[in-house]
Order: sequence, then structure tokens, then C-alpha cells
Amino acid sequence: MLIGYVIVLAFMFVAFEWTERDKVIDTSQAVLDLVFEEEIIPLTQQPENIPPPPPETPSITEVLQIVDDDANVEQTTIASTEDIGEKVEVKYVPVVVEEEPDEVTIFEVVENMPEFPGGQAALMQFLSKNIKYPTIAQENGTQGRVTIQFVVNRDGSVVDPVVIRGVDPYLDKEALRVISQMPKWKPGMQRGKTVRVKYTVPVMFRLQ
Repeated sequence: MLIGYVIVLAFMFVAFEWTERDKVIDTSQAVLDLVFEEEIIPLTQQPENIPPPPPETPSITEVLQIVDDDANVEQTTIASTEDIGEKVEVKYVPVVVEEEPDEVTIFEVVENMPEFPGGQAALMQFLSKNIKYPTIAQENGTQGRVTIQFVVNRDGSVVDPVVIRGVDPYLDKEALRVISQMPKWKPGMQRGKTVRVKYTVPVMFRLQ
């Protein structure tokens, strides 16, 4: 029995040694053996959008009226100068441009500008005599120059006064009041005719 156990153990030892020698791991081809599977993306086709056909336009049929040979047709004859024997005269008709009448036109600069009766000195005297300094402006110490623009008509009357440069609402209102009360001016002249002219007058407000 002992000899049998020794033989069996010997066979088992040889068997284990033989299997261990056959187990060899080769790592040289480990990277090369990788297989990459490419993902195949299926091709998709989008359906083509075919525009609808345009609506059919109704065909227009031309109606031709056929006139009989026996129908009465008015004939117009044009006589030439050779048939008549008369000369044709060509007349030049000048184009007349209508100018705006002087009664409506407002000039800014004319040959003879409008003038206050008595001249510039009389105008300054009229303003200083008729201006009433507003009480509120005096209390607030407001002063300055108000520029008024107006139109001198053909008859010398003063119309449409406006403030083009103001200082204070009370001073502006007083300046407009005095300008509106001015007497008739000597109207402006252009080409020997009286015309409407714009005129500008400064009204000075000064506290003493």
C-alpha cells in the first residue's frame, strides 16, 4: 500500500508540473488583438418637399369682331399742306410762371426796410415810455432782453408778433403787449412797391 501511495503521488506531482509549464501568457499581442467595431449609422433620406403647382389662371379669349365689307365706316382724311397750298405758321407760346402776389409774400430783406415813425430813436422812446415792468419780475430781480419778431404790412400795420428769444414769461408777455400797441410804420418798399416785411425788435428790461 505504501508503494502504491508513493506511485500515485509521483504521478500527481508529474501531472501538476506538466500543466504549469504549458501555462504561458503572451502579452506582446494584447494591444494588437483589440477589435474595434465601427458603428454603422444608417443613412436617412429626407423626403423632398415638392411645391404645389401654381393655380391655373383662366385663359382670356380675345374676341375679334369681324366687320362686313358692306358696313359703313367713317373715314377721316388728313389734308397736307401740299394739297391745300397754304403755309403752316408755327407760333411760339411762352410759358408764363405765375409769381406769388406781393400781398401774400413776406420779405425779410428789401430795398427800403420798414421804419418806425420818427426813426429808431423814436422807437426806443416809445418802448421805454409804454413798457410797464411786471411786479413779479421786479420782486424776483428778473431782467434781460426779449427779442420780438413781427410783420409790417403794406399799409404799415404791425401784425403777428412772436417771441423768438425770451427771458421770463412775464417779461415776454409785456413785450408782446407793447409791440402790438405800436402805431403804423412806414412800410417797406421793393421795386417801387410796398411789400410785407419781417422785422425784429429787441425789448430791453433793466432794473435800476
